[in-house]
Amino acid sequence: MSTADTILKIARETILTESQAIENLSNLLDSDFTNAVKLIYKSKGRVIITGIGKSAIIANKIVATLNSTGTPAIFMHAADAIHGDLGLILEDDVVICISKSGSTAEIKVLVSLIQNGPNKMIAITGNRDSFLGQNADYVLNAYVSKEACPNNLAPTTSTTAQLVMGDALAVCLLELRGFSSKDFAKYHPGGALGKKLYLRVKDLSSQNMKPAVSPDTDIKNVIIEITEKLLGVTAVVENNEIVGIITDGDLRRMLTKTDDISTLSARDIMTNNPKRIEHNAMAVDAMEIMETFGISQLLVERDGVYDGVVHLHDLVKEGII
Repeated sequence: MSTADTILKIARETILTESQAIENLSNLLDSDFTNAVKLIYKSKGRVIITGIGKSAIIANKIVATLNSTGTPAIFMHAADAIHGDLGLILEDDVVICISKSGSTAEIKVLVSLIQNGPNKMIAITGNRDSFLGQNADYVLNAYVSKEACPNNLAPTTSTTAQLVMGDALAVCLLELRGFSSKDFAKYHPGGALGKKLYLRVKDLSSQNMKPAVSPDTDIKNVIIEITEKLLGVTAVVENNEIVGIITDGDLRRMLTKTDDISTLSARDIMTNNPKRIEHNAMAVDAMEIMETFGISQLLVERDGVYDGVVHLHDLVKEGII
């Protein structure tokens, strides 16, 4: 077997091992999972997620997922917790402790300290009979039969199982809260979804120059205006109102029809009554118009007055398309 074949064989075995373990997690769900979700949903506090080693890394990811889907969460490292960070936990908070073995020294100390307070504790562990499993209020069973590591040592399958269990929690809470795409966008205003829901045409057009000529502008100056404003287009404006548009394409088509442009003006080659959009419209609406009519630029108006240009490249840059 070649080196390449060996590599692919190992990779496939790793993926298969982990996928089988994840599939088995659905068989391990029980009333503790249901009660844990209800506990977090009804809680007036935050979710404090803790762990050590690789489990701490997984805890950070689950915290990020919960925060982005409407459940306030904070990461607390188990080692730091027993050296002063325990003060992060407030009275109404719910604690989730993640540990494969559930019996490491730091986890044992931390669990004992949490038990002295009023907080409920949820365990995500691969060992229900461990110290953590026996002392948590609810146990989410993340048992895996073996790690993907050939030595069955490096946390691989077990951390994947922990992460999936955290995702299951987050999605259940998301559904219970009726968390919508608009809610998601509020937490991700810089992401593609957020921009589709909040970014307006004026946010884009205001960043561009504002090419404009009059109907009587000669062709040489039309070309200069389009070239200097870097948008491949100019509006033809009369009394501050849009009466036409001239694009690079219009100039090229003009040159195929005539050799003498000295007598031509903007009105001779412009497209009358061009597509336009109100400055306060959503950027995604501009995208739909461009896609529908196969155009790359769209003139912008503010209450009937020419206000600029939005370009397809602006939408691409912002991740709208």
